[in-house]
Amino acid sequence: MGVDMRMNLSLFLSIYISSILFLLFFHIVFLGLWYLGLISRVAGRRPEILTIFQNCAVISVACCVFYSHCGNRAMLGKRPFDRKASNWFSFWKERNTWLAKLIHMNELKDQVCSSWFAPVGSASDYPLLSKWVIYGELACNGSCPGSSDEISPIYSLWATFIGLYIANYVVERSTGWALTHPLPVEEYEKLKKNQMKPDFLDMVPWYSGTSADLFNTVFDLLVSVTLFVGRFDMRMMQAAMSRVHEGAHEHDLFYDHLSEKEDLWFDFMADTGDGGNSSYAVARLLAQPSLQLTRDDSVLTLPRGDLLLIGGDLAYPNPSGFTYERRFFCPFEYALQPPAWYKPNHIAVNKPELPEGIHELKEYNGPQCFLIPGNHDWFDGLNTFMRYICHKSWVGGWFMPQKKSYFALQLPKRWWVFGLDLSLHSDIDVYQFKFFSELVKNKVGENDSVIIMTHEPHWLLDWYWNGASGENVSHLILDYLKGRCKLRIAGDLHHYMRHSCVPSEGPVHVHHLLVNGCGGAFLHPTHVFSNFSKFYGKTYECKAAYPSFDDSSRIALGNILKFRKKNWQFDFIGGIIYFILVFSTFPQCKLDHILQDDSFSGHLRSFFGTVWSAFVYVLEHSFVSLVGLLILLIAAIAFVPSKLARKKRAIIGILHVSAHLTAALILMLLLEIGLETCIRHKLLATSGYHSLYQWYQSVEIEHFPDPTGLRSRIEQWTFGLYPACIKYLMSAFDVPEVMAVTRSNICKNGIQSLSRGGAVIYYASVFLYFWVFSTPVVSLVFGSYLYICINWLHVHFDEAFSSLRIANYKSFTRFHINRNGDLEVFTLAIDKVPKEWKLDPEWDVEAKQAQQWSHRRKYPSKWCASAGQQDPMNTVRIVDQFVIRQTEKPEFVTSNGSVGH
Repeated sequence: MGVDMRMNLSLFLSIYISSILFLLFFHIVFLGLWYLGLISRVAGRRPEILTIFQNCAVISVACCVFYSHCGNRAMLGKRPFDRKASNWFSFWKERNTWLAKLIHMNELKDQVCSSWFAPVGSASDYPLLSKWVIYGELACNGSCPGSSDEISPIYSLWATFIGLYIANYVVERSTGWALTHPLPVEEYEKLKKNQMKPDFLDMVPWYSGTSADLFNTVFDLLVSVTLFVGRFDMRMMQAAMSRVHEGAHEHDLFYDHLSEKEDLWFDFMADTGDGGNSSYAVARLLAQPSLQLTRDDSVLTLPRGDLLLIGGDLAYPNPSGFTYERRFFCPFEYALQPPAWYKPNHIAVNKPELPEGIHELKEYNGPQCFLIPGNHDWFDGLNTFMRYICHKSWVGGWFMPQKKSYFALQLPKRWWVFGLDLSLHSDIDVYQFKFFSELVKNKVGENDSVIIMTHEPHWLLDWYWNGASGENVSHLILDYLKGRCKLRIAGDLHHYMRHSCVPSEGPVHVHHLLVNGCGGAFLHPTHVFSNFSKFYGKTYECKAAYPSFDDSSRIALGNILKFRKKNWQFDFIGGIIYFILVFSTFPQCKLDHILQDDSFSGHLRSFFGTVWSAFVYVLEHSFVSLVGLLILLIAAIAFVPSKLARKKRAIIGILHVSAHLTAALILMLLLEIGLETCIRHKLLATSGYHSLYQWYQSVEIEHFPDPTGLRSRIEQWTFGLYPACIKYLMSAFDVPEVMAVTRSNICKNGIQSLSRGGAVIYYASVFLYFWVFSTPVVSLVFGSYLYICINWLHVHFDEAFSSLRIANYKSFTRFHINRNGDLEVFTLAIDKVPKEWKLDPEWDVEAKQAQQWSHRRKYPSKWCASAGQQDPMNTVRIVDQFVIRQTEKPEFVTSNGSVGH
């Protein structure tokens, strides 16, 4: 492309380092003057070092571009610049047409370099500065006697940019210009509100090789499995603490304050606390006083639930104060603000802490929230859940009277909700079982209806993993409830699916199975579970799935197309793994048979023959690569889900590793062929490790003459650091030269000829280039593996979709116990979650009015979508709707002959 990369790289480094040193010196002097009181106090704010680096980079790039097109000479041979012809019309009139000028690009370039960037003069024009400037090239053909007296245009351009930066900085900081020209208050407030945005966190990067949160999650999980499972259980501690207070056990776990209502609206969601956008989108819908939806050409009005049930996994990836506050509480507080008097750091000692003026829980008519923990909440032994849920009273504007991690709610019209805590056992403990079994015996009527809420959907996971879990839960449902469990609701799987029992002979233990884990976490597939049909000996039919099976299968294709885009941090580990696999094969010294073959097919045969030879070398002679290969093979086999037979797991793992090893060997050989080609054409390995600096020195002497000895004085004043920094920086940037020179030495004298430091430098240089080449390939291979597994083998449903970090397809379920005692169920969903939010002007107007409960506002949520048509209020729709009839009481005849129930 006509660009000399050596010249631009070396010139860029020189100007960049010089600019940084000069500006740092300027800022130190400026801060010193401010400290002495010679400059306005507004100048005391320190500059950001990143801003200095960015400005220096821009200055350096501008100078390099100028040199590439105009060189370093003052074009005095051209006619002087005519200011009368400076306007475009005169330019077009005197030089025929602009089109003709474009045809003669060289003439146009000379015109620009000689006129628009006119020379600033010679050293004789500035005698005081003649010893401090860099001189330009001589404007003559061939060699010229002596040295140029003209000031370098590049130096002039650099000095101009530096001067503009200094002038702008001094004016901005010392004169207080911005303070003396403020915006009007109304305009400032309006501008400030328009620029306000919520501080939401992004979706958790599950494949990040650099995330401290993920390492903490793995550590917490290992500790939890080792310590808490089977050894210490917080649920046992809760039961023990309840027994300390006489009579408090049932009061802590059983709530009947909603049972006397004529009807009740309540909501269910699960698996929130991942991405802020998705969590807030769902919370915004939950917080609205009502939702207007269209269904079958009719408009439905669904009021806000008086009760919100959350089915676990409140924050990802691990439970901590930070994740709970930023990923769970923050979106809910934006959607529905807590009372003005509420303090976030307050610890609720005696719950429920009722608001002032309210004496009983049944008197409070605002929205309430009950929660159960999920497996992610148990990673720290339930410590964070107890601290933030059981000892706090508010999650946003929802009141939390809950004291323990499990509970029973008596609802109107003989409906019940049992919230079970499964811990990491996937089952309830004996104390929990005792509480619910006694509750069923003593309080739940024979014709009552019970909703069982758990975090994990046993029916789907047991079918998928070919296992059996939740024995105590099954015992409670089969032997105690005996058909009174009308509905089971759960999360954990981040999609929506509903299965209903197919009518048949015999008792039905559970009538409907509902999974809705679309509260904010990444999406899970539905097509993997499309063949589920049996539970408790009964046949179930899938009535609804969101997203649909076809959409779910199509979304999985994103692993091939988007894996690297969504998980760019995975490059860190992937590149290292590939380099370890081929570490022992560097360098490849004998490549003549590939480069000298006459036909294309011969090239390919020789190429892949060399790849096979490298593979054999890894197996027979290498140590590092072989150990890395064995570790990767073990990890790949262990990575395959255990639901498959061991033989299948081994085959899949071997094929997976083989694909990675083949790709790594091909990339290694391509890199070696590229180096060998450059060496043969004498583009590399011609003059040692510092060839770029030596070349630059020769060019500097020729094109940047220094008759006054300015460079030698700078070298003396910096104790030799100035040329040394440039020299070693150029060597560090000239990685191909280091690779080529060392490779040639190894091929001639063997690897033993290298010192330990030389070997480190060589392999580090090779790693830099190989890592860049390999990262796209490792992501492509791994993403293809996930796609094949999820769509063809129906395994890796968690790994294949967590990689996509999909914030869309979010939903929650709204229930209504009507006056007849029937349970109406509506599942509401939004297909696309907004990514940009702005301050809701309607909320802002209400916020300025007299203080009132947020749940009484017409517009309770602070943020709305920047694009109105994408706001959840405008895109929400019903994806499933059904009714569960209340069990009718049997009729009987009383002693006086009347019919009773």
